Amino acid sequence: MTTWTGLLFFLCSILSPALCCDWFSRYSHQSNISLTLIRLMGGPMTDEESPVSFPYKLYRRIRRAEVETQLVFIRESLKQIFELYHYGNLSSVNWDTSKTHHFLQSIHRQKDDVSTCMLSTKTANCRLKNYYRRLAKKTLYRTGFSTASWELIRKVTEQHLDQLDLLANSIRALAAASRRRSGPRPQKD
Repeated sequence: MTTWTGLLFFLCSILSPALCCDWFSRYSHQSNISLTLIRLMGGPMTDEESPVSFPYKLYRRIRRAEVETQLVFIRESLKQIFELYHYGNLSSVNWDTSKTHHFLQSIHRQKDDVSTCMLSTKTANCRLKNYYRRLAKKTLYRTGFSTASWELIRKVTEQHLDQLDLLANSIRALAAASRRRSGPRPQKD
């Protein structure tokens, strides 16, 4: 009995942000909105490759981290995406302004929603921030915020949103499995 209690306490302490979080009820819907808008706000996605390699290793490392660290990573990624578009010079692009505005609202809302699930105010590791800094520098700044560089950013953003969706789904699956394990047990007569 002691080992089950200890295991339950351990799982609850690790998963408590995810288990008690209302964010999961909205995340899938908000994520779908963001992905749809990023695809529709411009023309077809570019076939060009980014001068900055996509950080697949960072995503793999985060998937093995504790839930709180994963939530921080999701929040910080959404923050970096929002800032990339919000503070960048979008004057060269011919994107649908309404869809672009709604895309930014959706990203901001997701960032705020995931923040409600977090117990601490930890910030993401420097690798994530450095990645976005390099991405902006080698695409947007180097080309003077050209249309082609923004289209490349849009393509990379779609990749990040897909990866963040996978990460959130794994957290949700872990939380659901934990709820099933800690649910009421049938009484023996």
